[in-house]
Amino acid sequence: MGEAPPAEKEAPLAQPTLKAPLLFISVLLIASCGLIYELVAGTLSSYLLGDSVTQFSTVIGVYLSAMGLGSWLSKFLNRDLARRFVDLELAVALVGGFSAPILFQAFAHTHAFRVVLYSVVMAVGTLVGLEIPILMRILKDQVRFKDLVAGVLTLDYIGALFASLLFPLLLMPKLGLVRTSLLFGLLNAAVGLWSTHLLKSQLGTTTWIRFRCLAVMALLALGLAFAGKFTLAVEEEIFSDEIVYARDSDYQRIVLTRGRGSFQLFLNGNLQFSSADEYRYHEALVHPAFGLRPDARRVLVCGGGDGLAVREILKHPSVQEVVLVDLDPAMTDMARSQPMVRQLNGAALADPRVQVVNADAMVWLQETSGAPFDLAFVDFPDPNTYALGKLYTSRFYRLLQRRLAEDGMITVQSTSPLMARQSFWCITATMEASGLKVRPFHLAVPSFGVWGFALASRQDFEVPNRVLPGLRHLSDASTAAMFAFPKDMDRVPVQVNRLDNQVLVHLYTREWRRWS
Repeated sequence: MGEAPPAEKEAPLAQPTLKAPLLFISVLLIASCGLIYELVAGTLSSYLLGDSVTQFSTVIGVYLSAMGLGSWLSKFLNRDLARRFVDLELAVALVGGFSAPILFQAFAHTHAFRVVLYSVVMAVGTLVGLEIPILMRILKDQVRFKDLVAGVLTLDYIGALFASLLFPLLLMPKLGLVRTSLLFGLLNAAVGLWSTHLLKSQLGTTTWIRFRCLAVMALLALGLAFAGKFTLAVEEEIFSDEIVYARDSDYQRIVLTRGRGSFQLFLNGNLQFSSADEYRYHEALVHPAFGLRPDARRVLVCGGGDGLAVREILKHPSVQEVVLVDLDPAMTDMARSQPMVRQLNGAALADPRVQVVNADAMVWLQETSGAPFDLAFVDFPDPNTYALGKLYTSRFYRLLQRRLAEDGMITVQSTSPLMARQSFWCITATMEASGLKVRPFHLAVPSFGVWGFALASRQDFEVPNRVLPGLRHLSDASTAAMFAFPKDMDRVPVQVNRLDNQVLVHLYTREWRRWS
């Protein structure tokens, strides 16, 4: 038998001159800051551009490749490594900390937002990629190599986990994107300042470098102090009217603006309604279905947290119970308490017949049971993300049918058959694939243009030609006319939107981009 190879010998360590365990804590903080900047860029681009999967995929890809570039570039830094490390911390603090303000300004003032987005992500990723190799080279004579690699990588991954949990649970809902990026920029600068103490033996005179650290921290703290005013100023440039209400919820950015004689609701920058003409949209959403089921007692509303669809539903004396399922409690709270919205919806959500459930509608349909609903109204935002796209899939419509009475009716808002023709007919085709009989219809809503809906049931039904008298827009004659389509909006062949393909999100993003 051969002899076992001799154990690998490591070079003896130098006399410890650094506080290595404390420098390892810097790795934890650096990893947390780096991932936060990545999450901020991905979330912000998803808010502004839609299609969250594409935005996060491209941001992550660019960021990771930039980290690789930074790691490769680190080999060219051979002198004054401790000073270079502190300089890198300050550079990451400035670029990463101000990344959200820079990107918001780019979106408001340029047509090259994507160029700025990926440039910022590339810069942050390259700087972050330089940090760890430099720190490892600083520590290589103080810590055994196997302990150094294990310790640095372990804390790097733990820091990433910490940031990934902190961001959605605390930072986004409580601070928002701008404050979050500035706060973690401040943390990066603090690591730089702290490192001037830990690396003092290698830095020599630290007066000037500490002054730079304090200056960067002061600049970021100033940005943090005025973050609210900055966000409001940028949004006032993006939105044409005065902002009267703005809030970051766990799920979205809610903004109310007020102009001459009307106000508007925006979710993540997308218009949801204008008080000047929302009645056209909500009358079309609600009353044709009641024209076929005027005796409906139990009604389900999925989405529609502004309470405007519920307002129209409660005009029907037969209604005894309305269940509103909306994901965001901040939205339904705003509809109850914000004076302008509460007045517009007629305090509908305070009506004793209305039960508000804050839950994901798809999960709620899957996990609950009970008496069937006579009517269901689906009033989700347009399918510009995969989180919304799942609510337009054949799976969702099958779940919805299970909660519907045998002769129940469903109405779904279906985006514009003129501006997004394929998307509109994709929704119709998907409902049909789930076993529904579908009759699409459309009308003009000045704030949106031509807008479309789909009326459906498990049973065959005729086009409704009677609606509640006294409505502001709809009449018997105009209701029947909505179901006729001109040639430029007529049906086109499309795929069915399923959970495993989410084709609707791709169609929607491509079609609406032409009009941006």
